[in-house]
Amino acid sequence: MDSVVAQLRTLRQVLLRLHKALVDSERVTYERVQGRVATRGELLQLVIHDSWFVWLHPVSGLIVRLDSLLEGDEATLSAEAPGVINEIRQLLTPAEGGPGFASHYFEALQRDPAVVLAHAEVMRTLPA
Repeated sequence: MDSVVAQLRTLRQVLLRLHKALVDSERVTYERVQGRVATRGELLQLVIHDSWFVWLHPVSGLIVRLDSLLEGDEATLSAEAPGVINEIRQLLTPAEGGPGFASHYFEALQRDPAVVLAHAEVMRTLPA
């Protein structure tokens, strides 16, 4: 069980880094079109409420789900960990011209090396 917990904690950390890379990348694109985002607080509000950033919400949701699993009991952790890992793997499958997240994710991977590196780190961390 300790190895599953350690694995999920590591996965959470690399997902957080990927999420940050995606937010930073989207911010650059957003600012080119909409103008400068003055503060981190303003950016946070945009990430939470603005339709420009809504495609990032599934990644945020998976991080929250991992947090809940890590705070829960061992039985729930054991039962749900494989499903969450599979969801992460499925979500982070980019698709050119694909639906919703997959298409946005493909575009982010094409434009930003930091996103590519963070994606690779998540893929290396996911269990086989």
